[in-house]
Amino acid sequence: MSTELPRISDAEWEIMKVLWSRSPQSAKDIIAALDGKRDWNPKTVRTLIARLTEKKAIGCSQEGRVYTYYPLVREEDCVKAETRSFLQRIYGGTLQPMLAHFLREEELSREDIAELRRILDERKE
Repeated sequence: MSTELPRISDAEWEIMKVLWSRSPQSAKDIIAALDGKRDWNPKTVRTLIARLTEKKAIGCSQEGRVYTYYPLVREEDCVKAETRSFLQRIYGGTLQPMLAHFLREEELSREDIAELRRILDERKE
């Protein structure tokens, strides 16, 4: 897995989600997985695949005339990096204002609240 994470656009995240869920996959498989979720033509998907390959977010292997693609970066690492970037851009890198905003604005079920309490209790220990 790569140590430096590439910047992945919102559209590219869709391709990555497909590959993180199951790999390797051909471009045809990726196009089929996105069918109905995105209104992209196959050329758009192939362009995104090419960009991700250039960025070294995904790798490619060839068997005969078929190319298959697989992630070179872990989903957990990309989510963590994206979360840090968001937190820095929107909340100046401070978690508390984001959490306060989220808790005030979102509808939380009893189960959600119980889970949040459990997480906070674990962190206290």
